Amino acid sequence: MPRLSSVFTALVGIGAAIIFLLPPPAGATAVTMHAAALIVLTVGLWALGTVPEYITALLFFLLAMVFAIASPQVVFSGFASATMWLVLGGLFVAEAVTVTGLGRRVAGLLFDRYALGYTGLVTVVAVVATLLAFFMPATVGRILLLLPIVIALAERVGFARGSSGYNGLCLVAIIITNQSGTGILPANAPNLVLAGATEAIYDVAIIYAEWLLVMFPVLCLVKGMIVIALIRWFYPAAIRQQSNPPPHAPMSAEERRLAVILTLALLLWATDFVHGVRAGWVALAAAVACLLPRIGVLPVTAFNQVRFGPFFYVGATIGLGALAQESGLGALLGKLALATLNLQAGADFTNFVALSVLGTLVSLVATNPAQPALLVPLAGDFAEATGWPLNAALMTIAVGFNVMILPYQVPPVVVGMQVAGISLRTALRVSLPLAAVGIIVMLPLDYVWWRLIGYFG
Repeated sequence: MPRLSSVFTALVGIGAAIIFLLPPPAGATAVTMHAAALIVLTVGLWALGTVPEYITALLFFLLAMVFAIASPQVVFSGFASATMWLVLGGLFVAEAVTVTGLGRRVAGLLFDRYALGYTGLVTVVAVVATLLAFFMPATVGRILLLLPIVIALAERVGFARGSSGYNGLCLVAIIITNQSGTGILPANAPNLVLAGATEAIYDVAIIYAEWLLVMFPVLCLVKGMIVIALIRWFYPAAIRQQSNPPPHAPMSAEERRLAVILTLALLLWATDFVHGVRAGWVALAAAVACLLPRIGVLPVTAFNQVRFGPFFYVGATIGLGALAQESGLGALLGKLALATLNLQAGADFTNFVALSVLGTLVSLVATNPAQPALLVPLAGDFAEATGWPLNAALMTIAVGFNVMILPYQVPPVVVGMQVAGISLRTALRVSLPLAAVGIIVMLPLDYVWWRLIGYFG
């Protein structure tokens, strides 16, 4: 298997080199080809997992600068994004939840009753992850808040790190957190990118209730049940601990201070539409509070304990999307796709499937956060070709990034995998079957739902 991985890695490198050296086709420039080569190399290495994601991220930054493929402002644009500081702040908060023991305490309070066994526990974790999406508008933040609690829960019920039960609980928390976020407008970054680009380009506002009606019932609730079933199938386990937990010890001073910090952070996250402070700056403030002497709960040595790999990985994914857009690669691929899709007025089902799958394939190239930025400018052409209202064409973009084939498409999922210590192979056991179900089963179901609510006009 290692030799096979090396072969595929070499093929990715050779393919990227060939694309770099090829003369640009009509409508493209040398910069477009160079950007395509770098994206193929970066995405290929992420997909294969032969080197850690953060090393590939650093390689992306290095090659982009050495070969002058784009300006530093484009390549390092992620570091000016609030999302990056949400990741950094969340990493410190997650460390604090673990170090103080607050995660174990919350796990006990939330999950003491697990008489239904492992299936019931997986279901409860999925429900909590879904409910959080309504109150906390950032997928990374929700994952980093929930995972330490779920990890502590796994330990309490006798699941060792890396065991089937441990992996099942962590994966359901990670996948459902991302999945539920796609159905609630302010709950993840791609939703907000799509809504913001729509308003900027078409002067059309997609409202909260519309997004919830179109996306949540089928692609979150129904698909969430399928996620639970798949987790239960691929990661079976049995709870071995007794169901009568010991009485809880009084909270320590550090736990009380951290509880106050987290409560304030959650309130600020949930009310960002009132005060306008981005979730990233709230997370950064929470991290600073955790590190402050006397007020905080983390020692200065926390900088030596926190793993910063997710920070650089997310920065590279954002820079990769910006690079694809700046170089013209995204627009070129979109136009080529439009020319080959053969969209026809009246063929609603085939149009729906084609555009949704296109959205998923673009996510493989540019990752989910950048996908809407690349496809929203083409939504007007999609609507004209299909005869749909503009909003229907726009929302197929969201359906596209609802399907996760490989974890690197969704930076928060990779962050969660790294925090929980879950390997790419472990995650693929669920993500690949779930992607197949998403395309073969969920797309037709979602089409029926859209037809029932009259969304095609």
